[in-house]
Amino acid sequence: QRRCGSEVFASGVLPLSDATSSARGQPAVEFTLSVVSHGHDAEVLALLGQLAGMPAPQPRRVIVTDNRRETALRAALRGRVYPFELVLVENQAQAGFGANHNRAFAKDQELGASVLFAVVNPDLRLLGNPFPAMAFALGDLPNSGLSYPRQLDGQGRVQDAERRLPTPGRLWRRYLCPRQDEVPAGTAPDWVNAACLLLRHEAYARIQGFDERYHMYCEDVDLCLRMQLAGWRMVRADALVEHAGRRASRRNLRHMAWHVASLLRLWRSDAYRAFSRASHARESAPWRQAARR
Repeated sequence: QRRCGSEVFASGVLPLSDATSSARGQPAVEFTLSVVSHGHDAEVLALLGQLAGMPAPQPRRVIVTDNRRETALRAALRGRVYPFELVLVENQAQAGFGANHNRAFAKDQELGASVLFAVVNPDLRLLGNPFPAMAFALGDLPNSGLSYPRQLDGQGRVQDAERRLPTPGRLWRRYLCPRQDEVPAGTAPDWVNAACLLLRHEAYARIQGFDERYHMYCEDVDLCLRMQLAGWRMVRADALVEHAGRRASRRNLRHMAWHVASLLRLWRSDAYRAFSRASHARESAPWRQAARR
């Protein structure tokens, strides 16, 4: 087993541990997992422990981005051994959600890209191993580019992770009825939150990942819209994870400002306008056909 001690590359990336030979010998779904810490040291360590302890297959590589270098994450990770290659990226300056995952994707390509790329939140709690089912979902349908599990909150209730296009009217209805289910049964969502996603490397590269102009909020909406506009499908896997969902924009003025700015950017974007037109055309098609009869 190779360790690099205190060697730090110019990019600020430190390989902390390499995958064990026994893990390499197991049949595996080949994927790299990216997680970003904004001071979530305890959550990241807990997630890494879950990934290491979950039933095989584990990820081939985990890239942890420390977005706040004042944390003690490096010291906490030093000397720990995991059944996957672990890479720590320490940002010199804080970056947004999408930018951090895009840089992790680029680092994965530099080190030898996996077939699949997972984006997860640090506060995710795994209920078993969701990734084989998510990978199977990607392979089960043609042109499937993104898969996701069903999300539960801390009380075991199904989260509203699947959403319709966030129009001002729908957002107002969500504000009045926070637990309202936007997507009727049997209907495909327009987007899903990015707490736990598994993406084809090809699909992520084709759309150039997240739009980094979104510092925080709505980058997952934009990603899903652009992926579908590019001809890729989103598919829900037969898997469960737990994600509490902090919804900081309802309590923190800075986060609320980011959220509003991102919504305004989204509503002005080409992706939003194109998807809105395509959705309207799909929804009005049955009425036009009935009128012709």
